[in-house]
Amino acid sequence: MEILESIDALVWGPAMILLLLGSHLFLTVRTGFIQRKLPLAVKMSLNSQGDGEGDISHFGALATALAATVGTGSIVGVATAILAGGPGAIFWMWITGIFGIATKYSEVFISIKYRVKDANGSMLGGAMYAWERAFRKNGKTPLFARVFAVLFAVFAAIAALGIGNAVQSNAMTGIITSHTAAPAFAVGIVIAALAAIVIIGGVQSIARVCEFLVPVMAVGYAGGCIAILVMNSAFIVPALQEIVLCAFTPRAAFGGAVGSGVMVALQYGCARGLFSNESGLGSAPIIAAAAQSKNPAQQSLVAMTGAFWSTVVICALTGIVIVSTLLANPELVGTVASIEHITGTQLASLVFEKIPYIGAPILALGIIAFSFSTIIGWYYYGNRAVAYLFGQKGIKVYQIMYVVATFLGAVGLGNVVWTVSDITNALMAVPNILITLALSGIVARETKHYVFDGNLDEESNEAIPFAERR
Repeated sequence: MEILESIDALVWGPAMILLLLGSHLFLTVRTGFIQRKLPLAVKMSLNSQGDGEGDISHFGALATALAATVGTGSIVGVATAILAGGPGAIFWMWITGIFGIATKYSEVFISIKYRVKDANGSMLGGAMYAWERAFRKNGKTPLFARVFAVLFAVFAAIAALGIGNAVQSNAMTGIITSHTAAPAFAVGIVIAALAAIVIIGGVQSIARVCEFLVPVMAVGYAGGCIAILVMNSAFIVPALQEIVLCAFTPRAAFGGAVGSGVMVALQYGCARGLFSNESGLGSAPIIAAAAQSKNPAQQSLVAMTGAFWSTVVICALTGIVIVSTLLANPELVGTVASIEHITGTQLASLVFEKIPYIGAPILALGIIAFSFSTIIGWYYYGNRAVAYLFGQKGIKVYQIMYVVATFLGAVGLGNVVWTVSDITNALMAVPNILITLALSGIVARETKHYVFDGNLDEESNEAIPFAERR
């Protein structure tokens, strides 16, 4: 575990933070501060009918991306960030959400612009196809581009098994077994079986489930958090003050019971921010490429709302609930300090259980719903990565591996999975960020044409047939 933690600290060191935050800021400027189009993007995202070439609707693609994004990172990940980096980590998570909107827009734009069609006419996209197509000359892709494409696909396939699967089933099992007498073995079988039923149906099945599940779970959880904040109303302003102060000044938050330090808050805030909204990770562009979109800008606007909902809204609510509850219950701080090697799950449980009547149910239902939706959403990402690497012949094998990983995560994987997930996040992000930055000039030029010059309804057929690897 110590070796993994050392690797995690290395990949999430100053270089990665600079790459991510620097990219968020650079792309915000490059896209003309695309965040100002957020109201339009939200309106477009509610359109259930697609109006262009693709396999699923605008909302179906967004719902699936949100399903994969709004997982344990939105609850347990926030608590873990607070434990390690103090309340200030919440501020940096929020910042990654605000500026990450531009990165989400840009990476999705590139994915759709360079998407391809398989033999069945289905749309395929993501960083691997962008690397393949963007640098192709005379029908040939340079070696360096193919290497980056393969690396991204490999990291995505592996990361899906951990960040999108084992971590989530482990969280689900933990919360279910803590409230019932059900053994982890039985819970794992049920979770794996339910996941198998959905993923075998393909992208349409996944999108249908997510279109129903995501709005219900997000509105329900957000409503519950707002109710808690009403109860903690006297501590909301002090909580916000603590979050901002700890982000910029070293201070012993809650008497030293949780982490502190500006750099630590920045590191864990950025890491968990990426975990929660996946801006720059390259995952959401994979499903966005399947959306019915007349041009790259349409679905890019819709997709960028994901970073807003997952981090700016859901994670911020979770963070303020945790900090305000700790301030409202000083004895809880002592309990936290007395538990050696306390986990994010334990902190979240302690905090929500302090809220009478509604606290524990909100936490339990939130983790269960968020985690299961993430499992099915991330399967699509892993599926597309495997299809790129091995063709359709690899899909059946990967389905079996994915269901098995769901079960194994449920019966015993713990904190080590969080660490591995952080590492694979970084490994995925590097080739994706590099291609996004390399093609940012194209994104900027075409964004001006489609978005700012009023040509959002213009048809642009970019997809080409793509011969899968055999």
